[in-house]
Amino acid sequence: MQSFPIRCSSTVWTESSQVSNNDRSQIANEEPKRLSREQMFIMISAASLNFGSMVCYSILGPFFPKEAEKKGVSSTIVGFIFGCFALFNFLTSLIMGKYLVQIGAKFMFIAGMFVSGCVTILFGFLHRAPDGPIFIGLCFLVRAMDAIGFAAAATASFSILINAFPQNVATVVGTLEVFTGLGLVLGPPIGGFLYQSFGYEVPFIALGSVMLCMVPLNMIILPNYNSVPKKDSFLKLIVLPKVAILCLNIFGLSSCIAFLDPTMSLFVLEKFKLPVGYVGLVFLALALPYALSSPLLGFLSDKKPSLRKWLLIVGAFLTTLCYFFLGPAPILHIESQLWLFILMMVLNGFALSMIGIPIYPEAINSAYENGFEEGLNLLGLVSGLFGALWALGFTKCRRHRKEKKYYCFKYDAIFRQLRNIAP
Repeated sequence: MQSFPIRCSSTVWTESSQVSNNDRSQIANEEPKRLSREQMFIMISAASLNFGSMVCYSILGPFFPKEAEKKGVSSTIVGFIFGCFALFNFLTSLIMGKYLVQIGAKFMFIAGMFVSGCVTILFGFLHRAPDGPIFIGLCFLVRAMDAIGFAAAATASFSILINAFPQNVATVVGTLEVFTGLGLVLGPPIGGFLYQSFGYEVPFIALGSVMLCMVPLNMIILPNYNSVPKKDSFLKLIVLPKVAILCLNIFGLSSCIAFLDPTMSLFVLEKFKLPVGYVGLVFLALALPYALSSPLLGFLSDKKPSLRKWLLIVGAFLTTLCYFFLGPAPILHIESQLWLFILMMVLNGFALSMIGIPIYPEAINSAYENGFEEGLNLLGLVSGLFGALWALGFTKCRRHRKEKKYYCFKYDAIFRQLRNIAP
């Protein structure tokens, strides 16, 4: 698997349109010692999206199932309401990636963030709707709109990032994963605290308003792009052998993370008899290594492109090994212990980062090697394809096989811990 430096997109900044494409390519091939003003603005925009969208996405876990039960919604339907986000995210990512150039990267980014903020606020007023089918239908509608907004913003964000940092894709993506992890970790306790203190509406109104406040900021600081639509397609991209393998990697990565939410919490509660409030804290053993190791692995991936395939291979092997020891598997004849479980979670977080970070630059290199034209069109295809596969890995019904309830045990545990320590 030979790797080549990622070439600069022929797309140029609107405010610097007088710079020729050849000069732009030469500038991109040089290693800048510090970020330009435009690059810093793009990093701020992407970080605000990653953190804000993940906080808004994760606040439902601690209290929505309980509120839905009051409205006469069965636990099965609650599970489908949670799951429809991933389904619509999957479908929309493909569409947004295909028509990124026609819609415009900046407009798609801003519009997606605006939609996410609005529907988050709307979710806070759903408890005022009549019980039964009307409430359920509105939940599905608002959740689907949230997924569409997130897919649009995320697809545009990754495309803009890759275009702005052609020589440091993995480093930038890895750095921004820190904000994604922070949003997922902080969302449930923030939402649980606001719900406990002020009721159902306030968490959604507060966090949705924060997301909306980011819209005018990004309208000002995010540069415009001009690009010409190309004839490349998802089918032409996914039939490339290397890209097909990377697609399996991204699907497996998201499936592994989604699998751990309901199953591991049950295992910890039943096997180690830990207090419920500490279960959510145990999951930090996975989230923190993933978030903290991503920037380092991204930097290593950009500096040594030849190591990317080894990161993917070692990461996949280490992930498999961790899953064997999490139980552990009966064939190992090892007694399950808490220290072993936490150690495997830490290693698993690091291994998942090894898989996720090199995927984008490797896919783009493969496309360039096989004749794809440079520009936002290709970056939109890659972002949309991988965003869709990531969402597909999360499209599962998560059912408690004993209590027959659908909910996220990790978030519920964090909320219970907050409830116990609150005055």
